[in-house]
Amino acid sequence: MAHNINFNEQTNKHSFFSVKEKAWHGLGQIVEDYPSSKEALHFAGLDFEVLKRPNTHRLDDGTEIISKTSFYTYRPDTKAILGDRLGKDYEVVQNIDAFSFFDAIVDGDGIQYETAGALGKGEKIFITAKLPGYIKVGNDDMIEKYLFLTTSHDGFGSIMAAFTPIRIVCNNTLNAALRNCSNSIKIRHTANVKERLEEAHKVMGISNQLSIQFEGIFNLWAKVRITDTEVRKLIQMAMVPNKEVLQNIQKGELDELSTCFKNMCDDVYEYQMSSPSQFLETTKGTVFGAYNAITGYFQNVRNYKDDEAKMKSLLYGGTAQLKTQKAFQLCESFAKHGFGDFIIN
Repeated sequence: MAHNINFNEQTNKHSFFSVKEKAWHGLGQIVEDYPSSKEALHFAGLDFEVLKRPNTHRLDDGTEIISKTSFYTYRPDTKAILGDRLGKDYEVVQNIDAFSFFDAIVDGDGIQYETAGALGKGEKIFITAKLPGYIKVGNDDMIEKYLFLTTSHDGFGSIMAAFTPIRIVCNNTLNAALRNCSNSIKIRHTANVKERLEEAHKVMGISNQLSIQFEGIFNLWAKVRITDTEVRKLIQMAMVPNKEVLQNIQKGELDELSTCFKNMCDDVYEYQMSSPSQFLETTKGTVFGAYNAITGYFQNVRNYKDDEAKMKSLLYGGTAQLKTQKAFQLCESFAKHGFGDFIIN
């Protein structure tokens, strides 16, 4: 499969690290113990500086004009230009500052850096870190708490930090945002971005708030029974691509559904009925199990072009995130009302 991990010809290494397990096609450095932020920066090949300089324009007579409004960014270590359409208000956030953001929100206590890397020429970086503590469902179904951060040096996109729970037993990203509470914060690359980065410890507040609420919701779902027929219908309603397909499902006109859509729903249902993670006390025949089947499909079954595409789909507003959030809403509605009063947005 293709990948977009940066390869640094100076160090002859890919700019990526992960703890204990191989990830992203087995590239990069595998380390045995969780590193400090400084060590993670080094292992991931992110210990490079990014500089911002004005663009220059050469006229026909050879005269060079230095722009006052157009800028570019580059890394001195490789001489690679990362972005060339930046405004004067754009401020570079160095990679070390992105890591210090994580250290600051939990005072560096208990956070475990698990993966980090750079994409392209180094214009995009990402970090995943595990937070202390667990969300506990039932007696022994443990869910870890993760923060993800991405930032760019090319002028496209904001700095983004997001919280998501990951279920240990099958490594499912249980990506959901509760009503009136997003699971992410976006920070612009503006002149006061460092101050805003320092203030972004409210991500930790979001993480704590969501952890408490998720624990209550998931434990409730683990006690609500759902039949196999109802699971099939819930899967169909979560996976619908548009309102027309939804109307066909609600009318019972299943012959009108596309083969591709039916196959996808069958794959989710197969995961529901066969994955070992679906036979636990918390998941077998429960709404929590139905939700886990949908998140498990996107995490463990669905094919993606590459690991970058999978990360975008699961975590940054892609199809997997949107479908699992729809599944969250449906499960929440079913747990409260059953199918008789389903709330569909």
